[in-house]
Amino acid sequence: MTIALIGATGFIGSRILSELVSRGHQVTAVVRNPEKVPALAGVTAVKGDIFDKESLARLLAGHDAVISSVHYLASDADALLGAVKQSGVKRYLVVGGAGSLEVAPGVKLFDTPDFPAAYHAEAKKGGAYLERLRQEKVLDWSFLSPSAVIAPGERTGKFRLGGDQLLVDGGGNSAISAEDFAVALVDELEKPAHSRKRFTVGY
Repeated sequence: MTIALIGATGFIGSRILSELVSRGHQVTAVVRNPEKVPALAGVTAVKGDIFDKESLARLLAGHDAVISSVHYLASDADALLGAVKQSGVKRYLVVGGAGSLEVAPGVKLFDTPDFPAAYHAEAKKGGAYLERLRQEKVLDWSFLSPSAVIAPGERTGKFRLGGDQLLVDGGGNSAISAEDFAVALVDELEKPAHSRKRFTVGY
C-alpha cells in the first residue's frame, strides 16, 4: 500500500515508519524536517505543515491511507482532520493516547487522582479529537490508544487488544512497547477490524 505518515520522526511515528517499511509498504513521510527521516527503501520524505489544511491535503492525496502520529497540543484539529477529508483519502488511522480510556464505568484515566498533571492537557485534547472522529461521516477511521505506559522496548508481536477500557495485566500493570504498538497499528491497516472505532493495545 501507499501510506502517508504524518509525524514519521516522532517517538511513536518512527516505530510505525520502521514497521511499515519492514512489511514492504511505500511511505510518504510528512514531517517538519525531511532531513531527519532515515534513508529507507520505499520512503519519500516531504516537508509538510500540519496547520496548513490546503497544502497538507495536496500531500496526502492519492495515498491508500493516512496515519497521523502527532501531539494534540502541537496541532490543530480543524486543519488536520480537514486536510485528510479534503485529500480524498478515506482510510485514516490515528495514534491516540491512553488518558481517555475508561478505568471504571464512566471514569476516564485522565480523571483519576494519580494521572500526571503534566500530561493532562494533552490527554484531554486527544479525548476531544476522538469524540470528533466519532461524529465523522466521511472517513473510515481507527483510533489506537496505548496502555498507560508506552516506552521503547522489543518488538514481540504478542499483545492483547481491547476496546474503550484500559488494559491491565494480572500484576496491575498497564504497558506496551512502542514497537508492539506499531505492530498493532499496521496490523489494523492491513486487516481492518476496528473500523470507525477506538481500540487499545497492551500486554
